[in-house]
Amino acid sequence: MSAEPPPPNGPGPALELLVHGVGGATPESMLGDPRTVRMSGDDKAAVFRRADDVHAESDPARRDGEPVPEAYCWSNLTSGNSARALWLLLLPFMVANLAHWMRPRARGRTRTMRLYGALVRLVALSLTVLMTAAACEVALDLVAWQCAGATGCTEGRPWLGFLAADRGGWWSQPGRRLALAALIPAALVGLLWYLSHRTWSAYESQRPPTGADVPDGRTGPADDQGPEREPEVEEETGHAPGGHEDAYENGHDDRYEDGGRPPRTGPPAPVLRPALGRPGFWYGRRHVARLRAAHTAAGLLVVAGAVTLATSRHDRAGDAGLLALWGRALEAGVVLGLTTVVWVVFRRGRTERRFDARADRTAVTALPGAALALLALSLLYAARPRPGWVSGGVLPGTSAFGVLALAQSGLTLALAVVAVVLQRRARHARSVLGGLGGPAVTVLACALGGVMTGGTAQWAADRLDGSGTPGADGSVPAPPTLLSWQASVIPVLLVLLLVPLLALLLRTWLTARRLAPEVEAEYEAAEAGWTTPGAARLGDNGWRPDAVRTRTIARVRAAAGITDTAPLAVGVIAAATVVLGAAAVAGAWRSGDVPGRAFDGGFAEAVAETAQSLGSWLIGAGAILFVAWGRRAYRDPSARRTVGILWDVGTFWPRAAHPFAPPCYAERAVPDLTWRMCTWTESTRHNGGRLVISGHSQGSVLAAAAVWQLPPEVRGRVALLTYGSPLERLYGRWFPAYFGPEALALLRDEVHCWSNLHRRTDPIGGPVLVAAGARPAPDRPALKDPVAYGRSVRHPLPEPILGHSDYQADPEFAAARAELLRLIPGVPRQPGPAGERSGRGRVIPVRADRPGRAG
Repeated sequence: MSAEPPPPNGPGPALELLVHGVGGATPESMLGDPRTVRMSGDDKAAVFRRADDVHAESDPARRDGEPVPEAYCWSNLTSGNSARALWLLLLPFMVANLAHWMRPRARGRTRTMRLYGALVRLVALSLTVLMTAAACEVALDLVAWQCAGATGCTEGRPWLGFLAADRGGWWSQPGRRLALAALIPAALVGLLWYLSHRTWSAYESQRPPTGADVPDGRTGPADDQGPEREPEVEEETGHAPGGHEDAYENGHDDRYEDGGRPPRTGPPAPVLRPALGRPGFWYGRRHVARLRAAHTAAGLLVVAGAVTLATSRHDRAGDAGLLALWGRALEAGVVLGLTTVVWVVFRRGRTERRFDARADRTAVTALPGAALALLALSLLYAARPRPGWVSGGVLPGTSAFGVLALAQSGLTLALAVVAVVLQRRARHARSVLGGLGGPAVTVLACALGGVMTGGTAQWAADRLDGSGTPGADGSVPAPPTLLSWQASVIPVLLVLLLVPLLALLLRTWLTARRLAPEVEAEYEAAEAGWTTPGAARLGDNGWRPDAVRTRTIARVRAAAGITDTAPLAVGVIAAATVVLGAAAVAGAWRSGDVPGRAFDGGFAEAVAETAQSLGSWLIGAGAILFVAWGRRAYRDPSARRTVGILWDVGTFWPRAAHPFAPPCYAERAVPDLTWRMCTWTESTRHNGGRLVISGHSQGSVLAAAAVWQLPPEVRGRVALLTYGSPLERLYGRWFPAYFGPEALALLRDEVHCWSNLHRRTDPIGGPVLVAAGARPAPDRPALKDPVAYGRSVRHPLPEPILGHSDYQADPEFAAARAELLRLIPGVPRQPGPAGERSGRGRVIPVRADRPGRAG
């Protein structure tokens, strides 16, 4: 690196790279100027500057120490295109994907951590099967099997006339009706494959600087020269046993030479790197392609199984001969295909330790190709003429919903056991729900999937059955009994949720009353010397308490603390869902009938009928509202931005569990930020360029992830400024393996300097709670909000309570930024004590492309 000193006439150029948070922001608002220029990027994510700052680095007039503001706008990654509204249908998949990243951090538990990831992937696979089965329920069972086979149902519905059994047309035979209706769920699976492939090309295929020179079909070098220090981030199987043992478990502290243990002999010691700094962490191209093929194959096989099972059962009941043999062969093929899919999903995880540009071409093409061929054979098999075949009752195979519910319950229970084992080893005190955050979120994902699929089936049955409650009077069509029981427990769940809601409101009210004296004392001590109009005449210090103002500030502070109690609410909802879901499965299997007909009169029957009717209405209304919300978001950009806030939080993480989840925007945003910092510091390294990456809210999470991906020589010239940051308050508690205390302490030591601003009125951001170590603690004292209690000469008008917004308006923001710029050296700094250390005490640089060569 160049060792040239900075220019003698002052410090070198400085850049402030601004990264906005959730909800999006325009470059004009971020830069405070209506005239902006796009420096680099496209319509999804780009870097902007003010028109006057395009060539600011070469302008001698800018050598005043003030940084050049540059805005990175990424909001269109989640809310720009109107097609993003369709992502609402993928909400259960997104929630299941979040559960993958919520496992506790534990060293030396390689197999246990891989088992955790495998179990989450299996739960995600069950959600794909559930959604496809729901589409089959509506199209095959309710429409093609029940309604088309009943004279009273097809009357008044011309669009079903050609399928009606009483008309004797070519499509009237049940097998042909099933074959035609099977095209609808198959098209749904194809749509999911298309959306996943399209977003995969735009997001997962973005290469970070660490993989710029890796050719397709090859892997880059690992991020260390020895065994992995943190095996929990590596889930790729097939390694030799013991190849990923933890350095601490082998009796050696890999950070310090004098760690109290003899030095290791043999291979070089590993580099100290956080999980998000791995070369392949933000490049999931291979893994998502493999999962997409497996889930697509699973969906197609479910459709093939639904068609084949009903047809094969009819053939076995008669004297079909060759057709019955054909049906058995297809059933065996479906079972074999599903077994293969489960094996592929269970066995293979992510590769993060190295940049992996390989592709599993056989699995990616063979799995969905074979499933599609099996589906085609199933449709041909069902379309064969079968005189005298009449459809009656429900479609054979609907008991699969109960099997799915039991499978999801078993997987979630196993996941909870694994999480407890990991948490006992990790002992992270601030992990949500004692390490059970992942299993609780998995329960919510399954519940969301059940509500969406059950709501769709109930809504379709209501439309086909007229004014009656589906299944209550034996009319057709009726959804599976289990779906009716699941709908019936929804009113009970809503009533139970009122208890924690009321408790939360009471707690917030009591907290606000307790905080009121503290608020008055705090502001009186800070503003006692300020002069207010009339203070000289009154002969006092001019400070007056205001009961309304005090209550308002205390109430906002108390409401901001609700975020810290949200994990408890999630745990209560998950526990109630598990209990009521188990009751629904037991009631459906024991009675074999809908709740309204499962009891013999009396009060219990009245309650069951009411719950079934109300639940059916609620779940159908919920499905309609969900579709209406998606339709409005499709047409209205403001509504789409509201939906985008949900994706901003839920799609930060790569698609490690479900390939049909909304795409991970960070796999585009993090490489963008890393490339920008690398290229700018490289272009200004001869005149001592300094860079502050400034992140608000979710932007602070992106900034931290991008800093972790930087080479050591670049991190030495970068400062980090976070404000309104959820790094510890949300991410550190919900994702302790990646943003826990050790990871944030490592970030403090790796970046040259770091300041974090927060307010007590902020419901999202907070302190990062990292003590001083090799470098000072990042947290600054909490900012006053509002900046003034009442009216004064300094503040003649009432100041607003800002909460999570407008941090840059606070004078402390400019002071913190100026201090960071002052601390950054004017010339490139070689990694010092805070750099990566080997087990022998020497610094080992991370393997990464030089910014100039990669850029």
